[in-house]
Amino acid sequence: MIPPNRQYTLPLTAFLSALLLLLISGCSAGTDNQAAGTGTTPTVASAASNKDVTIRVGQTGWGNLELGLKAAGLDDTPYKVTYNVFQGGNLILEAMAANQLDFGVTSEIPPIFASQAANGGNFKIIAVQQGSTLNQEVVVPKGSSIKSVADLKGKKVAFVKNTTAHYFLLKMLEEAGLTWSEISPVELSTADGLSALISGKVDALASYGNAIISAHQNEATTLASAKDILSGSFLVAASDQAIANAEQKEALADYLERINKFNDWARANKDAWAQITADNTHQPVEQALKTYTDGEAQRPSRIVAISDEAIKSEQDVADTFQQAGIFGQAVDVSTFWSDALQDQLPAPGSQ
Repeated sequence: MIPPNRQYTLPLTAFLSALLLLLISGCSAGTDNQAAGTGTTPTVASAASNKDVTIRVGQTGWGNLELGLKAAGLDDTPYKVTYNVFQGGNLILEAMAANQLDFGVTSEIPPIFASQAANGGNFKIIAVQQGSTLNQEVVVPKGSSIKSVADLKGKKVAFVKNTTAHYFLLKMLEEAGLTWSEISPVELSTADGLSALISGKVDALASYGNAIISAHQNEATTLASAKDILSGSFLVAASDQAIANAEQKEALADYLERINKFNDWARANKDAWAQITADNTHQPVEQALKTYTDGEAQRPSRIVAISDEAIKSEQDVADTFQQAGIFGQAVDVSTFWSDALQDQLPAPGSQ
């Protein structure tokens, strides 16, 4: 699936990084091919067939979309696709605001912050990816005297700003009777947060995906899990320009269908997908297989149309941030959702 964020290296050019800083203020083959064609999603009538059409895709953590579609034999798009990797959905939306991306998947949190930027962040939510909420945790190093969330009072806690880690840490503190001001929050990237935990520079880490897996490999222990705090809705964002362009919009619909077919392929070829995941995230293949299998057992990965329920879920998240004083006023999340691809996507709950 796609929430899963990992320990990573960003293959972005210095040029893109500079633009973001300047412009944004912040967030076997035959068998495989057969399996790839067994998806149950609706068929797009006619995908964009002009190689002059390009969709620029942001991936989180590693090249899971690019490599997944290739492995499933689904990368033969009749339009051009370019890829970049980011450490979090917040950075994907920053790039989208700078008109450097057309497509990306994030948790519910980054769009709330991105919508507060100039021009509303230059994006809309066009679909929802249902996925696992495992490996979203607050962890402490081996031998830590911290035994409960309440023990975080006065402690240095690393977290990834404007992401699920920010949200679930806030919720965990609230449930433990603590306020944000009663800890010493340290804003760090996933990779830097992991390094800070391992080196003893922070007392705890709120993070996700491979950062949590790697933390456990370094003998960190779970203080609290967010698996029952998070909704499992990961939001598919597209740039305003791509939605407004008929050919790019058609390409986006086709691309989403291919992702669903890839998800079907991965479930039918989980050993092969685990090997690809392990090779690219530098973890044992057994761990990659367990993470994938456990995640799919909890909530199978699938892209579906937007729904009132999904919008309400994100609104609840936004209200939590507003009530905690993160925003000066309430945020109406419905303003950045779009039904532009509603007819081309399966409905929530469909098989």
